[in-house]
Amino acid sequence: MLAFEKAIELGVDGIELDVHLSKDGELVIIHDEKVDRTCNGTGKVKDMTLAELKTLDASAGFAGQFGVNRIPTLREYMELVKNLPLITNIELKTNIFEYDGLIEKVYALIREYHYEDRVIISSFNHYSIIKMMKIAPELKYGLLSESWIVDTGEYCNRLGVPCYHPLRGNLTPELVKDMKDHGLEINTFTVNEEEEVRRFYALGIDGIIGNYPDMTKRVLAECAAAEGK
Repeated sequence: MLAFEKAIELGVDGIELDVHLSKDGELVIIHDEKVDRTCNGTGKVKDMTLAELKTLDASAGFAGQFGVNRIPTLREYMELVKNLPLITNIELKTNIFEYDGLIEKVYALIREYHYEDRVIISSFNHYSIIKMMKIAPELKYGLLSESWIVDTGEYCNRLGVPCYHPLRGNLTPELVKDMKDHGLEINTFTVNEEEEVRRFYALGIDGIIGNYPDMTKRVLAECAAAEGK
């Protein structure tokens, strides 16, 4: 939650987060399927109750520097941003464990907070996107990919998905042109270097997802100023 709060202070356009299901069916925000890398514990998220997950310190490599930081629930996040004009990119972390019921629970929470027009639902599991589109066609969706998909624009259009979220290293000028020709919104990850921000600005990438929003905002402003925008 500390990271989300600081991002809001910096005036970001949106926040990206990953959602899993705990053993007792609670929506929790954590990157990995296991707690080992980012918390002072061990085990799979799906094998732990929310109460057990809440005993952990999720400060990762910053342990002891900013107090104890607990694994947040998606509901806690929604309470934080419910009155803010932020776009929230909710990644369904179903590419390893499918988490039965996760899609329905995410949708129910989005509706409860009337957040339908402020989300992008993304996943590396494209079947999850198709499944959620059937129950929530009004939401905006993006296909995550770390691989090289042939005829990317045609693929996204065929599935009816308006956004493509590729790994930053896959963004060649040819691929960008193909996606733009197919009317797709391109949001790339994880961009942490100034030169990459400048390159993607020049390529006309729609969204840049990274760990340093202060740097990204500054570089984008410099690029816009140089073009007189």
